[in-house]
Amino acid sequence: MTDKKEQEKAKHDPYAVLRLPDFRLYISARLCITLAMQIQAVIVGWQIYDITKDPFSLGLIGLAEAIPSIVVSLYAGYLADMVPRKKIIMVVVSVLMLCSAALLYFTLDFSNVIALFGVLPIYVIIFISGIARGFMNPAVFSFMPQLVTGKQLYANAITWSSTTWQAASLVGPAIGGLVYGFYGITAAYATDAILVFLSLVSFALIGAKPLPENINPQNLKESLRSGINFVFSNQVILNAISLDMFAVLFGGAVALLPIFASDILKTGPQGLGFLRAAPAVGSVLMAVWMAYHPITVQAGKKMLWCVAGFGVSLILFGFSTSFWFSLVMLILSGAFDSISVIIRSTLIHTLTPEYMKGRVSSVNSIFVGSSNEIGAFRAGAMASWLGAVPSVVLGGLITLGVVGFTALKADKLRTLDLHTEE
Repeated sequence: MTDKKEQEKAKHDPYAVLRLPDFRLYISARLCITLAMQIQAVIVGWQIYDITKDPFSLGLIGLAEAIPSIVVSLYAGYLADMVPRKKIIMVVVSVLMLCSAALLYFTLDFSNVIALFGVLPIYVIIFISGIARGFMNPAVFSFMPQLVTGKQLYANAITWSSTTWQAASLVGPAIGGLVYGFYGITAAYATDAILVFLSLVSFALIGAKPLPENINPQNLKESLRSGINFVFSNQVILNAISLDMFAVLFGGAVALLPIFASDILKTGPQGLGFLRAAPAVGSVLMAVWMAYHPITVQAGKKMLWCVAGFGVSLILFGFSTSFWFSLVMLILSGAFDSISVIIRSTLIHTLTPEYMKGRVSSVNSIFVGSSNEIGAFRAGAMASWLGAVPSVVLGGLITLGVVGFTALKADKLRTLDLHTEE
């Protein structure tokens, strides 16, 4: 058994998917679009607050984007299984480029749109981009497997894709802030638009991929129902998605970091920047490590332990009064979360038929994606009632309870080996 594991380890090539030209174009496009969206988020937040001076207006930004994305998600998943995914991506990224161009136009001297209508046009653009992102997520999720040569490369592809996303999420806000600070808002929005354009070019250079054969053609209603039924009838996928959803819903502490930085750790805005970056640092480092050391044996059990580790790290963060210890705990939370995300994504890709991946990814997006916003609301509401520390600690304890319940009830997830499923 040990010899077999050593042989498998020796055969593993951490750069396998990076040797595929289409996949290199894919992660280049993903890097550019993620950088652009992160830069745009920073600039839009600054611009709206600068105009309104109202903190509530910042909360409306997330709402303006999340609601349309969730509403169109199921239909977007259906479309990703009915129309070649590259065509959807090209249309959606083109819409995002027009949105970036519109935001750039609003900053030019000859534009009186903001002077006449205030921040309403910005919210309209964010709403449109939310619709576009709702269609983009299932298409990108289901397009990626078509760029690799077999299921044995899914974990490697997901790891590098996740690393790219986390790295862009880490660097993007910093680039947006620096460009905005040194060169102004017009230059910042121009950078955003250029990056979206580069993403569009990279996607365009990827070779056309035929739509996977649908062995069970259905109308819209039946197709949507079959995608939902597939998720809810597959214990492994359902439990993996539910576990991640509840971990994000109850374990999130990012929304409360300004309180910890200001009132508990006494670090000010500089320390807040480090605290916000810490989970992404942990995620990137762990994703790179997993590219060299993929998890296959006892993947389900390790996923449960990592979600438990995520909960414990947040509990310790909640009790901490040391900036450096808090920073380490947040880095660990990002590392544990990265393992969980990569295993979950690999499971969904491996266990879902190619012709259903759009619909299944849309259900996953609704479960996990919406829980970020709801989790932030949960943390804020509980903090206003109990205080920031009890909110984070109680959330971590509930996360541990969810892990314990899942470990007892989800026997198929607990005993899962990824290499067996492949």
